[in-house]
Amino acid sequence: MTTDPWGRVDDDGTVYVRTAEGERAVGSWQAGEPEEALAYFHRKFEELAGQVQLLEQRVRGTDLPPAQAEASILKLREAVAEAHAVGDLGSLNDRLGALSELVGKRREEVRAARDQARSQAKEIKERIVAEAERIAEDATHWKSGGERLRQLVEEWKAAERIDRATEAGLWKRLSAARTAFAKRRKAYFSSLDEQRDQVRGQKERIVAEAEALAASTDWNATAAAYRELMRQWKSAGRASREAEDDLWNRFKGAQDLFFQARSAVFAERDASFAANAEAKEALLVDAEKILPVSDVRAARNALRALVERWEAVGPVPREQRDRLEGGLRKVDDAVRKAEEEQWRRSNPEARARAQDTVNQLRKSIEQLENRLAKAQPGSKAAKEAEESIAARRSWLQEAERTLAEFS
Repeated sequence: MTTDPWGRVDDDGTVYVRTAEGERAVGSWQAGEPEEALAYFHRKFEELAGQVQLLEQRVRGTDLPPAQAEASILKLREAVAEAHAVGDLGSLNDRLGALSELVGKRREEVRAARDQARSQAKEIKERIVAEAERIAEDATHWKSGGERLRQLVEEWKAAERIDRATEAGLWKRLSAARTAFAKRRKAYFSSLDEQRDQVRGQKERIVAEAEALAASTDWNATAAAYRELMRQWKSAGRASREAEDDLWNRFKGAQDLFFQARSAVFAERDASFAANAEAKEALLVDAEKILPVSDVRAARNALRALVERWEAVGPVPREQRDRLEGGLRKVDDAVRKAEEEQWRRSNPEARARAQDTVNQLRKSIEQLENRLAKAQPGSKAAKEAEESIAARRSWLQEAERTLAEFS
């Protein structure tokens, strides 16, 4: 009989392996020496050990799914239990047991990660549903609202799945929000069509009035009427794009026809007023010679005579009217200001008030000087009196200047 630490070959050629449970026959060897039999069954053990080592590398070095790893471990356990090999089969079982514990821990980690992912997915989908419901209830920007709902559906699809009941309930709310948004948008555009039809009716009336006025020669009244029609047009709102463009072209065409005719008449009239403008240019030069005003009465008389001649000249072209009228108005303003200044200076009541102010300040200064003369030099009373005298003398100078203006 031939033996080694893990097995033996019996005299009849039976090969045994030693395990913790006792010996177990693993084969029979009839040809060759017993040592060759043990060597052969040792190689079978090494092959099995190689499979265990390979599985260890896959479990520890890759992201092999726990279920697949456990199935491989189970398969190798069965192979070890039934192995026709000689070697330390117990160590292989121990190694497989350690792997099974590692896979168990990994399964728990995967389960925890999956639970966390589902929890996060639930939060994401609840957030998606809440936003969709807000859009369905409040949004009025229909294009951006519809686009955002489509994005939310894509975000839903990209998120992890959660438990079936919660998933179904949240999806039902999301679908209901999309449906509610679509109904509200449809109702809005339906009411908008009604409003646009009403606006179209109002603008058709405005256009009819504008076209009726196009040939009018009552320039001022008709221009005012067109301004009122434009105000009504702007406040009416918008019709459909096609109707709006057509009605606007008709409205603008009527306006242009009227204002072009008015411009032609005014241009012809302005040409006839050119001589008047030249006459008023000369009068304005004479008016500006009145300035600066030295004799108020003479200035007013001269300006009055110029204004009479100005009015007698007649109208001037519109583009020169504001400049000429403004120039004459500046001269009139200067003369009026000179008149007001003369009146202020000659006003007896104002002069009396100015004289009274001067008298009061002089009397106050005299009283303070008497108090200073009686006070101890350098005392607090003396300093206060000196400060008061200085302030009132400053006020007196200003009051005397004001009084002098009435001289």
